[in-house]
Amino acid sequence: MPIKPVQLDQIAKSFVHSAAHEFHGSSPLYERLAVGISEDRELLALASHALSKPVPMIFFAAVHYLLLNGENHPLAAFYPDINPMPCAVYKNLYPVFQDFCLKHRYEIKNIISTYHVQTNEVRRCACLLPAFGIAAQEARGLPLTLVEIGASAGLNLLWDQYGYDYGNGFLIGNKASHVRLTCTLRGDEQPPFPKTFPQIALRIGIDLHPIDVRDESAVNWLSAFIWPEHAGRFDLLHRAIKIARSNPPELRKGNVLELLPDILETVPPGSVLCLFHTFVSNQMSQEVRHDLGNLIANYGSNYNAWCISIDLSDKYKYPRLEMLSHIDGVENHMHLANCSGHSRWMEWLKPVEECGDKLIRR
Repeated sequence: MPIKPVQLDQIAKSFVHSAAHEFHGSSPLYERLAVGISEDRELLALASHALSKPVPMIFFAAVHYLLLNGENHPLAAFYPDINPMPCAVYKNLYPVFQDFCLKHRYEIKNIISTYHVQTNEVRRCACLLPAFGIAAQEARGLPLTLVEIGASAGLNLLWDQYGYDYGNGFLIGNKASHVRLTCTLRGDEQPPFPKTFPQIALRIGIDLHPIDVRDESAVNWLSAFIWPEHAGRFDLLHRAIKIARSNPPELRKGNVLELLPDILETVPPGSVLCLFHTFVSNQMSQEVRHDLGNLIANYGSNYNAWCISIDLSDKYKYPRLEMLSHIDGVENHMHLANCSGHSRWMEWLKPVEECGDKLIRR
């Protein structure tokens, strides 16, 4: 079936948008390439085979994945995570990139038409941590049953095994951990932090296409979604993967609406449910979000439960950390904080006094 010009125009706009709103100021390499692709009908036609969205993300990941797997091409010289001394002159970047894509068009087409977008941003645990603390405090000492929706490799299910640095020498968590997550605090309010991390009764991740941390090819696919200049994110990802490999969390493959009911039936007695997800709801249809909300509400009418999320919508400038609680049959929704997409900073909005006296300030 021939590709319609309107379809290519829409894909071109997605690359322009990504260049201006995602890559600008964060990835000069991808910013330049995205602008170039937006004006290249041949590469736009190749990108049109993408199964998942955002198209720019999976297209760049496919190229990155091939390079990480050892494809020998001059393009590798421009990728800082592959070449320790990357080419800093971008004059010839796009022609080299275009040459790579055309020479590997069949591999790229196969990847983007069969693989799915997969990310596991470990640093987001630094923004989730205060919300986990609130849930644990309100659970009155009972252990938590963690269920992550869209878990990918399940690395965020291991948040209690990491160390956290919020600046000015304030450290919390496992200070001996090989994973130390940094997050800058903004604003006047200070987040509440748990004095001690809660016990975890069970950890389960749900994902349509979970990543097995013991599979090197799958790990490379996950790594391919990290922008080449972000050396710190690469390091954190692979440090977290090492921890996960020693005790992989349970991951279940499938649709959340099909899997969650059985999981809710098996929440261990004497524990409380804490669901969480990051940047997942915007990938769901309105119908799925509605049905998921009803499923959680029905459970919450009989048992205490918390649902913690970080999401971004067109309504707001920044991603929002939110908590939906069901306590003694009463539902309460709280907007706790704003944060950056990769959780490099967090602005807490809820006064600590409203969260209980078992939580501490910095």
